[in-house]
Amino acid sequence: MIFTETKLKGAFIIDLDRKEDSRGFFARAFCQNEFDKHGLKSVIAQSNVASNFKKGTLRGMHFQYPPAAETKLVRCTRGGIIDIIVDLRPESETYLEHVAVELNEENQRAIFVPERFAHGYQVLRDNTDTSYQVGEFYTPGAEGGLLYNDPRLALQWPLPLSVISEKDQAFPLLDKIETELKRKMALR
Repeated sequence: MIFTETKLKGAFIIDLDRKEDSRGFFARAFCQNEFDKHGLKSVIAQSNVASNFKKGTLRGMHFQYPPAAETKLVRCTRGGIIDIIVDLRPESETYLEHVAVELNEENQRAIFVPERFAHGYQVLRDNTDTSYQVGEFYTPGAEGGLLYNDPRLALQWPLPLSVISEKDQAFPLLDKIETELKRKMALR
């Protein structure tokens, strides 16, 4: 695997190191030793998949508060997405900054999302599937979210919005939750 750290410390784009021959290729998509070597939490508590029928679908911006904060390893297995992560670590020099990366079935790239980050994506093609390896169990009482079009975040989605859940469009603006967000996301 090829690890490239983004401008957000601890967030990595992970490309496959393909070993090709006449059959096609073989590559490691996850290795606990390599994750540990890069200082990344290598625990996988859950493995999830999402299927998205229509391009323009948006999922996000989701996170869980500590002590149930999640890491995520996200890969697009069919179709394509623009994946965006937002740093929610109040002590970070990149607090509220974001990174966007295209993940698709051709590049088979993944993004590692550290704890205390918001995560979301927009589907670029009909019938797109993603897989997530998540480092913490889903904990309903610990979940939170940011509004996908919050002007303070200035997230750039490439397509007009076609489908979004009621829950995702009802997240409050950052200005209304930032004090609580900082308090709950702070290191203890």
